[in-house]
Amino acid sequence: MSAAPRTLGTIAAVLAGRAAPYTRPGTFSAIAKRPVAGRVEAGPEGLGIDEQGDRRVHGGVDKALHHYAFDHYAAWRAELGAHPLLTQPGAFGENLSTIGITEADLCLGDRLRCGEVLLEVSLARQPCWKLSDRFGIADMARRVQDSGRTGWYYRVLQGGTLGAGDALVLLERPHPAWTLARLLDLLYRDTLDRDALRGALALPLVPSWRRLFERRLAQGRVEDWGSRLRGDAAAG
Repeated sequence: MSAAPRTLGTIAAVLAGRAAPYTRPGTFSAIAKRPVAGRVEAGPEGLGIDEQGDRRVHGGVDKALHHYAFDHYAAWRAELGAHPLLTQPGAFGENLSTIGITEADLCLGDRLRCGEVLLEVSLARQPCWKLSDRFGIADMARRVQDSGRTGWYYRVLQGGTLGAGDALVLLERPHPAWTLARLLDLLYRDTLDRDALRGALALPLVPSWRRLFERRLAQGRVEDWGSRLRGDAAAG
């Protein structure tokens, strides 16, 4: 449904990074993103100056921009202590860092205006082992998953420029019952709630999420998270 336009939060930083060899043999990542000055061009594949290290699981039109709430950093500092990555935006590989919005404030399919850019909330992040290696904490990916402070992704429906200081303005909310926080509960806590799984399948899910929820309904069990959370070698 359409919503009266309202501001949800403000961009604190726009961040980008280049792909480089990562922590394990044969792996690459652009998770070490840095704030960029001025206005940045965004299109269907994300920021023009940004890269991804593994296009099988990162980037593409459904993951064009990764958003992580700077509001969560205080909770992480309380949990982890004075970790050097938590002194400024970019610890979680985000493209957009904001004040004022978390997973509880957005719903799947929300459309937002940010500068010249029209965004659509496409899915929540499913954290992987690269976060653990980045923080030097063996179970960091699992901590992020369990916390519900995962971040989320956007499609870019209309390209243009955006920058720090821009407001994020909610324009449409077609699925108000399905906050990202609710979807994360279904993904990782109430994983086999059959009524909720059926309800989620009525949403415009990305193909991987649709397959995941269909398998849970058909098989009555939850998929293995080990490969994603620990890496293939550790999971094997």
